[in-house]
Amino acid sequence: MASHRRPKQPSRARVTVLTGAAVTAVALTAQVSAYAAPAKPTKDEVKAQVDKLTAEQEQAAERYNGAKERADQLRKQAGQLQDQLARSQEQLTELASGLAAVAGDQYRQGGVDPSMQLMLSSDPDQYLAKASSFDQAAGTQADTLRSLKDQQRRLDQQKQEAADVLAELDGQTQALNAAKNEVQNKLQEANRLLAQLGAADRAAIMQGSDGAASRGASRIDPASLPPASGAAKIAVETALEQQGKPYKWGATGPSTFDCSGLMVFAYAKAGVSLPRTSQEQGNAGVNVGTDWHNAQPGDLVVYHSDRHHVAMYIGNGLVLHAPQTGDVVRTMKVDAMTINTIRRI
Repeated sequence: MASHRRPKQPSRARVTVLTGAAVTAVALTAQVSAYAAPAKPTKDEVKAQVDKLTAEQEQAAERYNGAKERADQLRKQAGQLQDQLARSQEQLTELASGLAAVAGDQYRQGGVDPSMQLMLSSDPDQYLAKASSFDQAAGTQADTLRSLKDQQRRLDQQKQEAADVLAELDGQTQALNAAKNEVQNKLQEANRLLAQLGAADRAAIMQGSDGAASRGASRIDPASLPPASGAAKIAVETALEQQGKPYKWGATGPSTFDCSGLMVFAYAKAGVSLPRTSQEQGNAGVNVGTDWHNAQPGDLVVYHSDRHHVAMYIGNGLVLHAPQTGDVVRTMKVDAMTINTIRRI
């Protein structure tokens, strides 16, 4: 008769070991999953992020331009005030010395009562002449004292003005450094994202918002454009001569440019001084509106609600601009971006 033995049950210790091993395996799997490399972003995802960073970088660059312009103005103003202070201090010292000399002379000469001097004098005419000179000296002393007080007030005001200017300069320097750091951070982040893509995809993304090839963009022949006149003619010709030169934030030429820097450079050749930033340029000249069909060659076309980009209309529905880092001065369609305002200089 066959023996029906029950299968041997695993010992409690064996069950514990097996259970512990299973838990360990699950934990290790979870750790591997947690530390697994995240999926690489697609080209479109990278492009969307890079476009956003590029816009933010240009905004920061224009803040840098504004802070730098103000800092340069303050630095010049501080230098002029220091010169004024030095001259005022010299004048104050001179007046104080003159006042001290007059007061000393009066003290030495005025120790005896005038009526007694007249009684003792053997030459009344000579005494009367001296008395007249004493009166003049007293008048001179009063005038000198008034001048001294006025000069001291001016000096104090200039000192306060210089202190205020230097304090503002310090604040602008901090704003300048903050904007500069922000630009650098945006550029580094954009480069980090681009590094995850292949060369072809990187090149495609760096073509720009209007799809034109960055460094392969064809040059526009000035003869193919409608004529401009006056300062605008010189500005357009100057701007067209910069085609192919690299974009560099904060640059106003002659070999590199940012968007507003190109406008400053071009119009400076025509003898016209433009504000430094695209935001300020959006208030320069005469407002032409937002319809580019009303634009004339030489007009500034300012883009986006915050006016962080500017280009120059050159005719035939085209503008010339310095687009972004990695790009060069080139043309694009005037309506490739949202127009905020058109300004006639």
